[in-house]
Amino acid sequence: MNDKNSEIDNVDIKILSELMKDAKTPYTEIAEKVFVSGGTVHVRMKKLEKMGVVKGASLIIDFSKLGYDITAFLGIYLQKSSLYETVCAELAKIPEVLTINYTTGAYSIFAKVICQDTNHLMEVLHNKIQKVKGIERTETFISLEERINRPLQIDPSLFN
Repeated sequence: MNDKNSEIDNVDIKILSELMKDAKTPYTEIAEKVFVSGGTVHVRMKKLEKMGVVKGASLIIDFSKLGYDITAFLGIYLQKSSLYETVCAELAKIPEVLTINYTTGAYSIFAKVICQDTNHLMEVLHNKIQKVKGIERTETFISLEERINRPLQIDPSLFN
C-alpha cells in the first residue's frame, strides 16, 4: 500500500463501493451492508471528501431524452503544447464540451461533446471549438452507442 491510500481502509472501500452502485443510497442502508453505524459512514465520507477522494456526487442523465442525440469525441491538435492551459480555459466556456483530457499520442487533447443533432455539432465545431486560439485542427468521432459507463470496482484487499 502506498502513502496516498494509507488513510483509506477496507471499510472506506466498502462504503465507496456501495455508493458507486447508487449514490442516492442512504447512509443507514450502507451502514447495514458494511456492518458499521450510520454515523461511521457519515464520518468516513467527510474524511474521504476532505482527502479529495470523493469530489461530489453526480446525476446520470439520458441526454437523448432531452433532445441531445449526438455524442462525439474530438481529437484536438494544438499549435503548441504550451497553449494547453489557455485552450482548456476556452473550451471550458463551451457548454457542449463535457470532458477534456490531456493525452499522449497524436492528439494533445481528447474531448467529449454532446449536441442535439449533426447540424448542432457542425455549428459547435466550426463556430466555437475551431475558433479557439491555439487549436490547429480537430478530428471528430461520432459515438453510435455507449455500451458501458460504470465506476471502477475497487478491490478491497488492496487496502488491508
